[in-house]
Amino acid sequence: MDNLSGRVAVVTGAAGGIGLAMAKSFASQGMKLVMADIEGETLARSVAALRATGADAIAVPTDVSSEAQVKALADAAYSKHGVVHLLCNNAGVATPALRILAWETPLSDWEWIHKVNFMGVLYGVREFVPRMLAGGQAGHVVNTASVAGLIAGGNPYFVSKHSVACFTEGLYKDLRSIGAKVSASVLCPGLIRTRIIDAERNRPEIFGPATDVKTLPEAQRLQSATFRAALEEGYDPAEVAAAVLSAIQQDRYYIIPAQQRLLDVIALRMNDILAQRNPTLPVA
Repeated sequence: MDNLSGRVAVVTGAAGGIGLAMAKSFASQGMKLVMADIEGETLARSVAALRATGADAIAVPTDVSSEAQVKALADAAYSKHGVVHLLCNNAGVATPALRILAWETPLSDWEWIHKVNFMGVLYGVREFVPRMLAGGQAGHVVNTASVAGLIAGGNPYFVSKHSVACFTEGLYKDLRSIGAKVSASVLCPGLIRTRIIDAERNRPEIFGPATDVKTLPEAQRLQSATFRAALEEGYDPAEVAAAVLSAIQQDRYYIIPAQQRLLDVIALRMNDILAQRNPTLPVA
């Protein structure tokens, strides 16, 4: 899709961070926006700010861990515009302690993160892609994974992002195999200046209490603080949005706006696999 003017984009996790940056980028191309996020008030302010610049945008508060709410989002988008050309399944969460040992990570963390990060993407594809295909127009799906989905880790964030990366590659191949006018890309950002480390502010009570960082072992508290500092020094979300826009226009599958040291880790893992050698341990 090289000409996006007048086309319709749906973006989840659009109240801030990468999602909002993508919405701004798409608006700059003349796209009509349907913006979704679990944070209703923040979403409303973000949409209002975009509309003040002349953008055509609506807000649809959505918890992507709910299949019913994702269906309602699709219904709202099609009720408003009758068509969707671009779907960005971008909403995602993490806890402040990414490296808790796999067997020590609370089961509630596994359930919450999987439900948002992977099932939210799956719900989006199931609700939108059949309608996009039925519309017969050119379209594109961008699923947000992470560099974490291309390396490895025994915690729910890494596992959920691997699921997104695997699923999206399958989606791309399925669409190609049927000659669809809809294509797909996987977005694997590196360290980006977002609030994902504070995602538990939106954690539903059904998935248990938020992480109390003060109760974690010292090594994990240090890891959390280091990760927060790395995010603060990371790329601006606008850089990610620019990479996404370019990939959509050029129909590129992989979008990896990541620091070189992270690209090196990806390469190391892939070489371990090809050489059939034991996984290289991460640098502490």
